[in-house]
Amino acid sequence: MKKYKCLLLTFLIFSQVIFSQVRTVKELDANWKFQKGNSENAFEINFDDSKWESVNVPHDWAIYGPFDKEIDKQNVAIVQNGETVASEKTGRTGALPHIGTAWYRNEFTISESEVTKKVILLFEGAMSEPQIYLNGKKVGEWAYGYSYFYFDISEFLKTGDNTLAVKLTNKEYASRWYPGAGLYRKVSLIIKNEESINQWGTSITTPFINEDVAKVNVKTKVSVKNGFLETTIFDTDGKQVSYDKSLVKFENEFDQNIKVENPQLWSPETPYLYKAVTQLFVNNELKDEVSTRFGIRDIKYEAHKGFSLNGEVRKFKGVCLHHDLGPLGTAINTAALRRQLTILKDMGCNAIRSSHNMPSFEQLELCDEMGFMFLAESFDEWAKPKVKNGYHRFFEDYAERDIINLVQATKNHPSIVMWSSGNEVPDQRGSEGVKRAKWLQDIFHREDPTRPVTVGMDQVKATMESGFGVLLDVPGLNYRVHLYEDAYEKFPQGFILGSETASTVSSRGIYKFPVVQEKNKQYDDFQSSSYDLEACSWSNIPDEDFVLQDDKPWVIGEFVWTGFDYLGEPTPYDKSWPSRSSYFGISDLAGLPKDRFYLYRSRWNTTNETLHILPHWNWKGREGEVTPVFVYTSYNSAELFVNGKSMGIQKKNNASPQNRYRLMWMDVRYEPGTLKVVAFNDEGHPVSEKEIHTAGKPYKIILNPDRKTIKSNGKDLSYVEVSVVDKNGIPCPNATNQLKFKVKGKGTYRAACNGDATSLEIFHKPTMKLFSGKLVVIIQSTNETGNIELLVSGKGLQNGKLNLVSKNEL
Repeated sequence: MKKYKCLLLTFLIFSQVIFSQVRTVKELDANWKFQKGNSENAFEINFDDSKWESVNVPHDWAIYGPFDKEIDKQNVAIVQNGETVASEKTGRTGALPHIGTAWYRNEFTISESEVTKKVILLFEGAMSEPQIYLNGKKVGEWAYGYSYFYFDISEFLKTGDNTLAVKLTNKEYASRWYPGAGLYRKVSLIIKNEESINQWGTSITTPFINEDVAKVNVKTKVSVKNGFLETTIFDTDGKQVSYDKSLVKFENEFDQNIKVENPQLWSPETPYLYKAVTQLFVNNELKDEVSTRFGIRDIKYEAHKGFSLNGEVRKFKGVCLHHDLGPLGTAINTAALRRQLTILKDMGCNAIRSSHNMPSFEQLELCDEMGFMFLAESFDEWAKPKVKNGYHRFFEDYAERDIINLVQATKNHPSIVMWSSGNEVPDQRGSEGVKRAKWLQDIFHREDPTRPVTVGMDQVKATMESGFGVLLDVPGLNYRVHLYEDAYEKFPQGFILGSETASTVSSRGIYKFPVVQEKNKQYDDFQSSSYDLEACSWSNIPDEDFVLQDDKPWVIGEFVWTGFDYLGEPTPYDKSWPSRSSYFGISDLAGLPKDRFYLYRSRWNTTNETLHILPHWNWKGREGEVTPVFVYTSYNSAELFVNGKSMGIQKKNNASPQNRYRLMWMDVRYEPGTLKVVAFNDEGHPVSEKEIHTAGKPYKIILNPDRKTIKSNGKDLSYVEVSVVDKNGIPCPNATNQLKFKVKGKGTYRAACNGDATSLEIFHKPTMKLFSGKLVVIIQSTNETGNIELLVSGKGLQNGKLNLVSKNEL
């Protein structure tokens, strides 16, 4: 097998959006009936589901709670964390009621003309082990809850009403984070002619790109014996830029080469997207049409040099993301994903790793649009288990099918620059694991020869000895910063990827004293310090990764664990209750940035200024005590003042990794009042300043939406940041007031979240406590246009009132 010491990948890629008069896509989102429990006859046409709950899909049945430490309580030793003795873990999978069997039922209508066509039933994710029935007959089943899959249901259909039933089963001990439950991604019908383009049957690459021209190769698999194919390419303004007609097929595939002059290249800075329209004709009659967005770009991985995009060497400034959306659970929502990516874009992030499973189509489409490179991951388990009922049960039968579906469904997204076949799999040890790694990598290569494959390795010494790390296209190291040099010397690829880095833990707005570096530190309140010096036993603080990224050209980037907190895996408190979500996030579960956000921003966002002070300055009872002050800034030096008195100038230096990336005044003694920092440019001139103040008692509620206008489609969201200020308008960072929410008009209350990993308040009840002075309320549109009013109230506080607008088009 070819080793990818230098892998030049030049190609044009696309994400598929379908609409035409010959092909119809019907999203089955409304009018579902849902019931948790094993209703054995629920697949029958005449089954009475009138008393079942009415829901829309995507849907996560477990997110509505309640939290309960008895749910999926696991007595395990977490090998990935270095544990050798089993212990009780109470919040490992989020303590939400995701375990059990449930049924979904829906009726859809097929016309007399449609019943003669080819109809595909597509599931983009079903958690888990779905069994699919149509009109009382079993259509098929799948195993992996994260996989996309489809069935040709043409033979099961009838004219008029058709009854679809889906059985889902979530077993206990099947995950090590919150997996969600239900039809959490879209379900669609694709209705087309029998003579048509195959599902996920188009592949587009460009074997040649320069400033003047791109050679576009379009391969299209079809289900016809005769006919011809026309492909037209449009620019972002809808202007036709190229066209080709092909009369010749090779077996079932058309192969077209199309010239695009003066190509606009896709990159994180300029995510330019074209559109291609491919039309299939038989006997001069249009039989099928697929409309497609795409991007042109080339990628290269070179020994001792690193990764380049469009000829420019660059580093991955990436984060890992689990698939849940905090208080929304796993039910996919484009507005929620867009908000996440907007926050990450501001931080300077340029890459995402889907952890540890297939990404949603919506996430990839947004990454195409907004400019994020993507590492698309497949599995967290191979044949050897991490959890009792994990993917290892299906590996032999399903791994190849799951990879095929992943690659075929998503390979044309310009954002995807790398595949991952696994994360911290126990199979890293031993010869059988090496064989599995090669087998999986070969499948990826067969399905997509244009991208490399990685694995997130945590058993680095074992992979050095076994040959596991040698065979990978891209050796990915999860943590183990002390082994980067050894891995670089022993692995032949000539570069190393930080496939998972940091695992620093913190709680937004919580600070602990004394301020020292700690591993696996725990406190009585089950929180972690936001001085960003606490990590897990196997991991490290951000600065150690920064040194490797900045000083070693053969380190091609990092994916931080994690961009946002997620449900489940509450390390270091996975033995403690209540703790039901992670502390790893750069932003919390509500999407509110922690202090660490600004540490990454100061290094990653090279366009905008960063100047951030921590901690807050409200420490009643600590008067006169040492209270260190950190500043995260894009400037190299600054002066700190406490109530006008200088604490001296600090400059970034190489005394330690922390001194290199942070400005730290370790001997400041607390006195209430004003904390001020003045930043200097490289010439020593003051160029920016910031102040924080000691607040009085909470007085008034402040509401700040991310969007004041949303779309009236019943799905769009506005995230409203809620905080309180004193009489002088100073934020109250310690406020914990209980607030209530009321929504009127053409919107509904969807959920709230305060980012507290120990909170057991239900997200979907219209009340919640502030945590560190803040929380977020989520407003959802209806299908009607008009005004929306949010009222937030709390005892002894001046109410907050906000007006939003819901419109047909934005």
